[in-house]
Amino acid sequence: MGEEEKLQIIHSEGEEAKLQNIHSEDEEVQESEHNNGICSSICAPVNWFKMLAMELHWNFVFSVVIVYGVSQGLGGAFSRISTEYYMKDVQKVQPSESQVYSGITSIPWMVKPLWGLLTDAVPILGYRRRPYFLFAGSLGVVSMLFLSLHKNLHIVLALLSLTAGSAAVAIADVTVDACVAQNSGSHPSLAADMQSLCALSSSIGALVGFSLSGILVHLLGPMGVYGLLSIPAGLVILVGVLLKESPTHNFAYQQVNQNLTDAAKAMWNTLKCPEVWRPCLYMYLSFAVSVDIQEGMFYWATDAKGGPHFSKEYIGYISAVASIGSLLGAILYQYGLKDHSFRDLLFWTQLLFGLSGMLDLVLVLRLNLKIGIPDYFFMVMDASVTQLVGRLKWMPLLVLSSKLCPPGIEGTFFALLMSIDNTGLLTSTWFGGLLLHVFKITRTKFHNLWLAILIRNILRITPLFILFLIPRSDPNSSILPDEMSDSKETTGASATQNENIELVALVHNMDTR
Repeated sequence: MGEEEKLQIIHSEGEEAKLQNIHSEDEEVQESEHNNGICSSICAPVNWFKMLAMELHWNFVFSVVIVYGVSQGLGGAFSRISTEYYMKDVQKVQPSESQVYSGITSIPWMVKPLWGLLTDAVPILGYRRRPYFLFAGSLGVVSMLFLSLHKNLHIVLALLSLTAGSAAVAIADVTVDACVAQNSGSHPSLAADMQSLCALSSSIGALVGFSLSGILVHLLGPMGVYGLLSIPAGLVILVGVLLKESPTHNFAYQQVNQNLTDAAKAMWNTLKCPEVWRPCLYMYLSFAVSVDIQEGMFYWATDAKGGPHFSKEYIGYISAVASIGSLLGAILYQYGLKDHSFRDLLFWTQLLFGLSGMLDLVLVLRLNLKIGIPDYFFMVMDASVTQLVGRLKWMPLLVLSSKLCPPGIEGTFFALLMSIDNTGLLTSTWFGGLLLHVFKITRTKFHNLWLAILIRNILRITPLFILFLIPRSDPNSSILPDEMSDSKETTGASATQNENIELVALVHNMDTR
């Protein structure tokens, strides 16, 4: 081998070594970027929580997590599953009766404006928020313990206890909303972050709650789960104890009636505006005619001869997966549909809402088994699709409601609009109970359940014929008339002091971090 060939070999070996070094460096960079991406994905939520804790005080974040995440999310999931089994296995009521009873227990959510007016206009011993947290938590503890400790409780007393527990959660919800609203005024740049914190806490709490609810009902029974529900209520008491609130001195209690009257007049004047009452009428009717026969489906899925006979654990898992569908619906709306006009979006979501109900029909007629799809998989798909479409239908109505609130009474009027929606849901629940009763759907007879499902699905599409009540505008445009949008009228109920609500620190040096 000549010198020239040796030099070429040495040169080629050097080039290969350089290329290998370059490739190894590139792989190290890619691996480092991948690890950094994972770390940033994990650290981003943690840093977000830290930012909120530093700006708003860490124990204000604690109060939102307790009320939304633990009381409403986790506790709401426990309460729903345990109440379904409590009515079926302990009280042994018919599906139509259980449907009506579930509507009764939701009545406290229909009067949310009343709780909001009380927290704003009627301070107790000089405080507007703390006493209502304490009262809500105490009411929840007493009602849940009463249910858990009495085995042969009469249905009337059981309903009173369940309604009291629902009222406790509703009062805590309104009170923490008032705290969030006050902090939104003092920290306007963090208003969206606070709403995201509320939604995130509720979603995660519901997901965890539904995942555990079936197991706990199986191990402890529904009454044992009611005993556990006294813990979230006790944490609401803790929120009230730790709340730092400036007292209102020399409050003129004789002005309470006048404040409430002024607020009622302002809301009535707003409701008389066609741009407001027409969407309100649509929202009520769209919920009311979409009859709810959930209890009939629950009894069929657990007890029907030839049905799936799902266990308590499966019922909890199905609800947990369904809550993920609801969360995906909110994400889909946020990143893909939020800029579409209200009328166009509601047309497609209402149509899909009716079509998604056909999945229940396929399940009850056992058509899924004929095409080789197991009950559990099909039920999970059914629940997820229904929750996703339901969330897509709900989101534009929520945005539309926020656009209908005039300046000065935004909080109270928004609560009124939510009460209208809840009244529509109550009507839907009771009509569903009537439908189950008319078709003689009982604990042991489900022959006509398919017909009830078919009628429900047809009724779900009927709101398409009243879509003319909804404005064609998109979420970025104003709906209220100019004279109402520019009004600066404030009522006594809404003109409260905008102090910065925070909770007393358990550890004093946390304030200095």
